[in-house]
Amino acid sequence: MEKKTYQFEYQKYNNPNELSEENQNLIDLSKKAAEKAYAPYSKFRVGAAILLENGEILSGSNQENASYPVGICAERTLLSYAHANFPESKKLKLAISVLDTSKDVSPCGLCRQTLLEYESLQGQPIEIMLHNMSGTVIVLPSASSLLPLHFNNDMLT
Repeated sequence: MEKKTYQFEYQKYNNPNELSEENQNLIDLSKKAAEKAYAPYSKFRVGAAILLENGEILSGSNQENASYPVGICAERTLLSYAHANFPESKKLKLAISVLDTSKDVSPCGLCRQTLLEYESLQGQPIEIMLHNMSGTVIVLPSASSLLPLHFNNDMLT
C-alpha cells in the first residue's frame, strides 16, 4: 500500500478591498450577476464573472427549474457562453459570488469538472475566486485545486 496526501495552497481574504482592483471588479460583477439569479427553489443565488485573455469580462448566474436536474449553475452558464462566443480566448480568472450565506462555499462537482475541462483545453490555469456575503474571498491558483483526482480525456484512450 502507498499512502499519499494531497495539499494545495490558497489565499483567504476577509475583506475584498485587500484584492487587486481587477479582482475587486470581478467580484463586484459576480455579485451583480448573483442578484439576477433565478433561484426560487433553493434560494441560493450564485453569480460568476470571468476575465478572458482578450479583455472581455462576462457574467452569468444560476438558473433553476421546477424539474431540478434541468437547472444550471452560474459557473456552467458562464463558461458555456464564454466558450461559445469566444472559443479562442483563454479564460484567465473566474469570480464566483454567493449572496445567501456567509459560509465559505465552492463549486459543485459538475462545475469543478467543467472548469477543469476548459483549463485542460487551454493548457493554463484559471484563477478562481470564491466570495460569500460576509465578504470573505478565497483565491485558488487553478481549477485543479478544486478537484485533484479529476477525470480527463487521457482516461478515454
